[in-house]
Amino acid sequence: MFGMVRPCGHRLDDGLWAQWMAHLCGLCLALRGDHGQFARVVTNYDGLLVSVLTEAQAGSGTEGRRTAGPCPLRGMRTASVARGEGARLAAAVSLVLASAKVRDHVADGDGLLARKPVARAARRVATSWGRAGARTGSDIGFDTAVLVEAVDRQVGIEALAGLGTPLLTVTEPTETATAAAFAHTAVLAGRPGNAAPLAEAGRLFGRLAHLLDAVEDRTADAAAGAWNPLTATGTPVAEARRLADDALHGIRLALREVEFVDGRLAHLLLVHELRRSVDRAFGTVPVCAAHQQGGSHQHGGAHPHGGAPVPGNPYAGGAGDPYAGSGGNPFAGGGGNPFGGGGGAGGGGGFGGVPGPQPPRRRGFWAGCGMFTLLCCTCQMCCAKEYEGPWSRKKREGCCRDCDCCEACECCGCDC
Repeated sequence: MFGMVRPCGHRLDDGLWAQWMAHLCGLCLALRGDHGQFARVVTNYDGLLVSVLTEAQAGSGTEGRRTAGPCPLRGMRTASVARGEGARLAAAVSLVLASAKVRDHVADGDGLLARKPVARAARRVATSWGRAGARTGSDIGFDTAVLVEAVDRQVGIEALAGLGTPLLTVTEPTETATAAAFAHTAVLAGRPGNAAPLAEAGRLFGRLAHLLDAVEDRTADAAAGAWNPLTATGTPVAEARRLADDALHGIRLALREVEFVDGRLAHLLLVHELRRSVDRAFGTVPVCAAHQQGGSHQHGGAHPHGGAPVPGNPYAGGAGDPYAGSGGNPFAGGGGNPFGGGGGAGGGGGFGGVPGPQPPRRRGFWAGCGMFTLLCCTCQMCCAKEYEGPWSRKKREGCCRDCDCCEACECCGCDC
């Protein structure tokens, strides 16, 4: 799993938590149902936002849910999961973009992909994913060519970019891809009037995805000699933060123009959680006291109040992250941007250019896939006291362990 928007379970009430899990499981099962078990490795947090937006506009009647069987990632429990065109759109977007990124890594000869047998196998997988995503997109009226064209155009833009190139020139292909995906949710929901503001929200979301990738990866990119948008264009981190804050404000304004049936989860994810993602990337996010005390998340138990939040990472150790297992995007080299963007594996530096601690050495894509499969089959992701993330190698906690929660973790009840 990878992506920017990873809500902490302590800030979601039971209803919103159930909705979030329904969309996450719905995307995973849509990938499996249409494209086979292996396609589930492209499940990502940001991709499921299009499923959330579709349901938020259309409403979540019983026809939009089904009961799924037991799964190791849910502690072998059944669950009500999202189904329908929103989940299929999320699956199509995830497959096509993962396909494009695998092809890009093959062309660059990254890691094991420099070996011809491995590269041939990866090309076959990428081709299969691309065709599968295009088929699903065609079934629901979405032309995935706009995503492929955006990813391909990104390569040329990065090759020409240099000192003085506006950073927004580099982020434009990512913005175009996410705008198209967000706008199509209005078509699926039967609310064409929402297409324009959702396209604007998607464009700014894509900008944020690219910016946060660049900020989080710049230290590791510099060490590896990899291309990074901030370094290549000479953009200071302070300017990147200004652009990120402007994008957050623009998304909030755009969502005000969208007509929702129930927009609570979409608002929480795209306004509050996205703000926390930006703060996390720039090293300014407060941590939930329950996480600071080493707890993890389990919904449905008592929530005694704890101490005040202190600076840190609310996702450290995977707490509150039911699918924690990957610290970044296995297809884009880290950072959590499923729609394209910067270079190497999640370095992450502090605001103002102060580099953060070096992360553990990441596994390669195929090695991470193998470890992900092992962790799922042995139920370590849900039941283990501690396990190692399959791609990031960071220490995680099983998602089914109890913890305490603090008053500061409650989601604000804003009316914006």
